[in-house]
Amino acid sequence: MKIINTILAGAVLTGSTLMASPAFSDSFTFRIGSGHPKGPAPYVTTMSDFFAVEVEKRVAEQTEHKVKFIEAYGGSIASVADTLESVQQGILDFGGYCVCFETSKLFLHNFPYYLAFGPQKSSDAIAAARQVYDENPWLEQVMEDEYNQVFLGLGTWDNYHLGTKEEWDTTADLKGIKIGGAGPNLPWLEYVEAIPVQSTLPEGYLALKTGVYTGWLMTPSAYNGFKLYEPAPYYTLIGFGAMPVIALTANKAKMESLPEDVRNIIVEVGAEWEAQNGAIMDDVQNIGLTKLKENGAIIKTLPEEVRVEWAESLVDFPKRQVADAESRGLPGQKVMKSYLEAAKTVGHQWPVEYDLE
Repeated sequence: MKIINTILAGAVLTGSTLMASPAFSDSFTFRIGSGHPKGPAPYVTTMSDFFAVEVEKRVAEQTEHKVKFIEAYGGSIASVADTLESVQQGILDFGGYCVCFETSKLFLHNFPYYLAFGPQKSSDAIAAARQVYDENPWLEQVMEDEYNQVFLGLGTWDNYHLGTKEEWDTTADLKGIKIGGAGPNLPWLEYVEAIPVQSTLPEGYLALKTGVYTGWLMTPSAYNGFKLYEPAPYYTLIGFGAMPVIALTANKAKMESLPEDVRNIIVEVGAEWEAQNGAIMDDVQNIGLTKLKENGAIIKTLPEEVRVEWAESLVDFPKRQVADAESRGLPGQKVMKSYLEAAKTVGHQWPVEYDLE
């Protein structure tokens, strides 16, 4: 499969800031970007190899118009923490980003992180999240109402585990150890009394190498793609869950300026991009684990009884996040209850019964 081969190649698109050509009545040039690079970040690869390619092709085949994408990944226009704002302001016409870097603006969109040890397969996680979005249309509407962008589709990370520079045998060994994470997942470390450090994937390799932190909460595909196994070769399978927290969006004003047939194709391809992401991420997770072993990572699995104890230690975490959401005027309990139930409908068994009240 072309997409998976590209992911494994680990190609990173870099370059100076690009500007779009003037748009004509039948020809449109779009800027699409992400703070993560194409290759090591699989969702960016699918944005490039599927979404952009299919929109260009279908517009040419089905309309009288033509479109062209200028692709700017790896932070060449917007960093991981700036992509939402870049789409909002029209600096990017299309953007892909993890809502984990927008915990202030998109606090409740991070609901999968607040319910750790969720669905282990990306395909299950994104199917459950789609149910939540359908049951809670506010999640998409807020993008238009507050951030001037149209929500096109959900993407996902694969299952989260823990990589470290040093070997560890018991959770007590992690006490006082600095561990990096995206932000919403850092409370997972409360049980082991590790020191959480907010970080991003693009800075992970150097931070691990220089000792800014000595562990990373990260998925197999990204741990392998960003070569984090080099400074931190010990990778422990814990199964915090796959996280459907990637948003693909389009600038609302740009969408409204386009002919209806072009808009319809963009929406159609965005939905198809979402539909294929789960299965692709299941594949790249398996490939990531295989490649980690081939590349010298030392992989072991956390004993199930310890995993359950870890989950039990977080039993009140969702309740705290619900209260936080509600204090912000957000429907925290409704959204998170939806995810608990949706996960069960796709076959997931939660290791603990989370109390939301």
